[in-house]
Amino acid sequence: MTELGPVAWPPAPIKTERLVLRGPEARDRAAFIELYSSPEVHTYLGGPRPRDELEREMPEVPGRRPGSFVVELGGAMVGQILLRRATEHRRPAAVGKADLGYLFLPRVWGSGYATEACAAALDWFDGVLPGEPVVLTTQTANVGSMRLAAKLGFTEVERFHAWDAEQWLGLRPPVTPPAGTDTTWR
Repeated sequence: MTELGPVAWPPAPIKTERLVLRGPEARDRAAFIELYSSPEVHTYLGGPRPRDELEREMPEVPGRRPGSFVVELGGAMVGQILLRRATEHRRPAAVGKADLGYLFLPRVWGSGYATEACAAALDWFDGVLPGEPVVLTTQTANVGSMRLAAKLGFTEVERFHAWDAEQWLGLRPPVTPPAGTDTTWR
């Protein structure tokens, strides 16, 4: 069992046209440090963590937890997708639902990788937990994230003020499995 329920973790790598989504490995440590210490990445996330602190505290294999996918391009990590159960969310509409999060290195922004990777992660999620809704929270000022949410099929549930900014909570309705599909776990 994982945070996402009876899902074996990590799953087999997920391949898209340009990317691979996989579990974290030791070779990803430097990219995780770059991702978490980037001021650009953390503009709407409360600011970056200090690089020296990350160097000291980052485990040999960072991000190794259920729901954490490394996004790989050409053999190198360029981002992270997180799917986790929203257990202690500030908004009641999110509690108990799967929560989608994502971070990408600035050098790959604007290439459609976030859309491609998030869509692949959501497709995987729909296959292992059909009928489960997914939520996404972002600042309304984060125009790129708002566009991505719309492309992925999230619709606004509410706006609220937190962390000194207006936040947006979106919901992607559950995908209903086709009639006759066996969704029982074995």
